[in-house]
Amino acid sequence: MSAKQNRILIFGAGVIGSAYAIKFIEAGIDVTLFARSDRLKTLKENGLQYYEKGAVKSIKVNVIDTLEHDDVYDFIFVTVRYDQSESALLALKDNQSKNIVTMTNNSIGFSSWLDIIGDRLLPAFPGAGGQIKEGILYARFPPKILIATKFGEISGEVTERVENLAQLFKTAKLSCTIHKDMKSYLITHSVSDIALLSVLHVGNKIIDEKTVRTRKTAHQITLTLKTYLRAIQKAGVAIHPSVFKMVLKLPNWVLDLFFMIWLRTKMVKDMLLPDYANSANKEIVQLNNDLLKLLNQNDIDLEIHA
Repeated sequence: MSAKQNRILIFGAGVIGSAYAIKFIEAGIDVTLFARSDRLKTLKENGLQYYEKGAVKSIKVNVIDTLEHDDVYDFIFVTVRYDQSESALLALKDNQSKNIVTMTNNSIGFSSWLDIIGDRLLPAFPGAGGQIKEGILYARFPPKILIATKFGEISGEVTERVENLAQLFKTAKLSCTIHKDMKSYLITHSVSDIALLSVLHVGNKIIDEKTVRTRKTAHQITLTLKTYLRAIQKAGVAIHPSVFKMVLKLPNWVLDLFFMIWLRTKMVKDMLLPDYANSANKEIVQLNNDLLKLLNQNDIDLEIHA
């Protein structure tokens, strides 16, 4: 499959959408970014700016803020936060493109998404991260051994479109894995995000850097993560990746030590910045609320013991 045969729309020009756009464009793939407000203006005026090897670079990208129903793409990547996912899919509902790849968290399953876009849905999870500062993307693509882009059919089948998507990633030299149980993977990942990121807020306030580095904070992550993992197991959700099964077997003090080290990283320091922390909190609240719905449907109560 030649890259020139593919026409890609990335719906969402934040960190994830911008990072993948750069890789696809560099591979010669026809990419359009859907953006709004200040981000739209910045992209039109300056191109897609990004930091690489000590310098700020810019790449030209086609950008739109209106999508016509007959503007058809081979794949549409939805790269918005979970709390924005339903509104994004509603905006794509009447577009005639056949493959819509949701690159975001999900803590309850795909019923509501399927109600909107039907079997065009192809769930995925990104293998990239980073920040946008003053319009400039600082992207991170961790080694495949740590995380790769994951996607797969809800049914677990390896279909032609899944193979075509894998080839697209190969063309762009992006690590990817076809996963046969995306629902379990996404719910497990959501649980880890809830445990890790919920510590950023106490009430409506962002936690301070001194407090976030304490043993108490690390222990709260340990207890929350174990409690939620056990709960989704009781709900019949398989834990993926399997490394999280080890979490349930490790002593609390080992996990506390690990999280104390993690809480001192630059990554966490950046996560405490107001823009990131506030947007992350909105997503975590929605993920947690929907996860509780899933657990309630299975008559499972959460109780975190100190």
